[in-house]
Amino acid sequence: MMRTIALVSGLLSLVSCAHTGPRAPDVEQFPAPGAKDVNIDTHLVLTFPVKPTIGSAGNITVRDDADDRIVDTLDLSIPSSPSPYGNGSTKANYTDKTTYQTNIVGGVDFYFFPIIVTDNFATIYLHNNRLEYNRTYSVTVDSEVLSASDGTFDGIAPGSWTFTTKPQGPSAGATSVTVDASGTADFSTLQGALDWAPSNSPTLTTIHIRPGMYEELIYFQYKSNLLIRGTSRNSTSVAYPNNSAFNPPNRQGISRRPAFSFKGVTDIQLSDFSITNLYRGQAEALLIDGARIVLSNMYLNGSGDALTTYGTAYITDSTLVGDGDTILGYGSVFWNRSSIVTTAGPVSWTRTPQGVHGNVLVDCSIKGDGNSTLARLPDNSGGVAANWPYAEMVLINTTVENISPVGWGPVDAPPRFDARNVRFWEYGTVDGEGNAVDYSKRLNVSRQLTSPEDDEIVRQYSDPAFVLGGWTPIVL
Repeated sequence: MMRTIALVSGLLSLVSCAHTGPRAPDVEQFPAPGAKDVNIDTHLVLTFPVKPTIGSAGNITVRDDADDRIVDTLDLSIPSSPSPYGNGSTKANYTDKTTYQTNIVGGVDFYFFPIIVTDNFATIYLHNNRLEYNRTYSVTVDSEVLSASDGTFDGIAPGSWTFTTKPQGPSAGATSVTVDASGTADFSTLQGALDWAPSNSPTLTTIHIRPGMYEELIYFQYKSNLLIRGTSRNSTSVAYPNNSAFNPPNRQGISRRPAFSFKGVTDIQLSDFSITNLYRGQAEALLIDGARIVLSNMYLNGSGDALTTYGTAYITDSTLVGDGDTILGYGSVFWNRSSIVTTAGPVSWTRTPQGVHGNVLVDCSIKGDGNSTLARLPDNSGGVAANWPYAEMVLINTTVENISPVGWGPVDAPPRFDARNVRFWEYGTVDGEGNAVDYSKRLNVSRQLTSPEDDEIVRQYSDPAFVLGGWTPIVL
């Protein structure tokens, strides 16, 4: 598993390292003991000579140095999740009264890992928003929390690891901030910057993410006019291990299984970074729920339902990779010059509500597993309404590879389902070598558009404003 701090381990020496007391031999600490100007969203990182092992007992405790007040505690005897490896039940179990490791992310509770170990790095994830500006904190770590085969760790005693946070955060009225895992920018984590970003702002706020691997679970809601931009999708990555087993449904009614998600937002753009869900199963890389969402030059790597959409979105020059039902589409989405790769099963389960458009792909490419279809509408054991009789997916000048000759389906049959209003349409579809696809075996529910008879339909569906309810996207 990739680690953020692995990319910045060489930066530890940039932070003041005046020691305030004894510490575990040969175990480096970040922030360094005595460090100043630390971000309030910092992770704590211990670097060992050998790969450490996480224990099942002991506490990590953070105290305010001024009055010895405890501001955060991580108790390693508490399990991370009912399915810490993401391989258990995906159903809600409201009778389970067990306490699990819980963090409040963007106002919603998620199960999370208090420590993640990769290679020689043990990254400690404090609960969000516990640290404040212009305070000095002391960290203690019980010996049971981590162990190393070379015996180099026996805990961190009181007084040996302190650091002081920045005097203040971004200036009032700031419209641009930067995230860097090394702690040398405004924020160390993307979630920290998102928590800072104003809600329902009338003016644009930009969050720049410097190169690195940011292993954090992202969720925010009710933000507007927000641009989140990495350096490139090859150098800036956000990832987390999450799925419907690790974070099963709860009574809040919010999907907790994506690595990155947002709800109730308007005018949000994500550009130039990658998002990866490190678990398999029902595991979105990204769930979007809002109006006028733009994705530009993004790389999304999830599993089942790798991208779930609500609202309206414009996706351009981006790549989506998933394991089947790779698009779970409730929203109106215009895809431009983008690629979708499905390693197993259907490309999409398109669940378009009546009165809006669905997934429209123009000048895109789709690659399946050889048996993949473009979209399905199976019996969902809920009657006609649950089978989405107004589902829409339209392909215009799209390249397809390893897609079943039938193209579409399965689609539930009458009398349970009336497919007369389903729009599974395609125009100018070609194979990987640029040859026209043979439509002769296409599912009879689908329709193959032709010229000149369907030129007006093709013209309309080639216009993002037509698909997206009158919105003409602008990519910043």
